Amino acid sequence: MRCDAMQALRASVRRLAEEARDLYLNDAVPYLDKPPTPLEFQRSWLCPNKPFIVRNAISHWPAISKWTFPYLRQEVGEQSVSVAVTPNGYADAVHQGRFMMPEERKMRFGEFLDIVERKRAASGVFYVQKQCSNLTEEFPQLLKDVDAHIPWMTEALGKDPDAVNFWMGESAAVTSLHKDHYENLYCVISGEKHFILLPPTDRPFIPYEHFPPATYKVNEDGSYNVIDMQNAEKVPWIPLDPLNPDLSRFPEYSLARPTHCTVRAGEMLYLPSLWLHHVRQSHGCIAVNFWYDMEYDIKYNYFQFLDSVTKVMNAV
Repeated sequence: MRCDAMQALRASVRRLAEEARDLYLNDAVPYLDKPPTPLEFQRSWLCPNKPFIVRNAISHWPAISKWTFPYLRQEVGEQSVSVAVTPNGYADAVHQGRFMMPEERKMRFGEFLDIVERKRAASGVFYVQKQCSNLTEEFPQLLKDVDAHIPWMTEALGKDPDAVNFWMGESAAVTSLHKDHYENLYCVISGEKHFILLPPTDRPFIPYEHFPPATYKVNEDGSYNVIDMQNAEKVPWIPLDPLNPDLSRFPEYSLARPTHCTVRAGEMLYLPSLWLHHVRQSHGCIAVNFWYDMEYDIKYNYFQFLDSVTKVMNAV
C-alpha cells in the first residue's frame, strides 16, 4: 500500500474514534437511579453500545445481606469448586512472552475462604472465576439468593442469559484487558470492582499479538512451573497493561481514551458487547454477572471490518 494511502487510512480510523466521542460516547460512565425499561435500554444504551451503572440495582437480592463468610461456609463450605491459582494474580494474561493460563484447582470452598480470610497461608493468588455459568453449576445452593435473570434485559433481548457467573477472590487478582461477545450485566454483592473501559472504536489503538499458550503448575513447595502446551495454536491477546502502558512500545495507545469506573456493593454495570475492559477488585469482593449472547448484526460486521483494517495497518 502506498505511503500516502496508508496515512489517509490511519487518519480515517483516528477520525472514527474522535467522532464517536463527539457524537455519542460519554466522558464518564453515567449513573442511573433506577433500572431502565426494556424500551429505554434498547434505545439509549443497547443500540448506541454505551455502558451505564445502576445504583441500588440489586438491593432486593437476599445475597446483599446474607452472603457473609459464615453464611457462605454454612451453605457451600463443603462444595468442591474450581479455583484459578497463579503466582502473580494474572490469569489468562500475557507474561514473559506466553499467554499464561492459571492452574485450575478443585478445592473445597471452605478452604478457599480460609485463604481469602488469611486463616491459612497459601502460595499464589486464588480467584473463583470460572465462567461457564459456574453459579448455576458449582454453587446451586446460592441460587435462591439472587435473581435467575434480569427481567428488563431479558425482555429487551428476547432471550435468557447464556451464563450466570460467580466471582470472588483476593485483591491481587486482576483480569487483563480483553473483550467479550456478550451483553454483560455485572452485579457487585460486596466490596467493589474497578474497571478500565475502552469503546470498540478505540480498537485501532489497542495492540494484539500472538502468544504460545501455557499453564501454571504449582509444586508441593509452593513454587510454580510453566507448562507449555504442545502443538497448540498461538493465542491472540493484548500485551499492554492499561495501568502502566509502555508507550515507547505501543505509541498508538496514546490515542485511546480509557474510562475508569468503580462498581460498588448493590450496583450493576452494563458492559456492552465488544468493549475492552480491565478489572481489579477489593479483597474478598463478591460479584455475580449475567452474560447475554450478543446479536451478530451489522454492529458486529462493522467491528470486524475495523478489526481487519487495523490488522492491515499494523502489518505494513
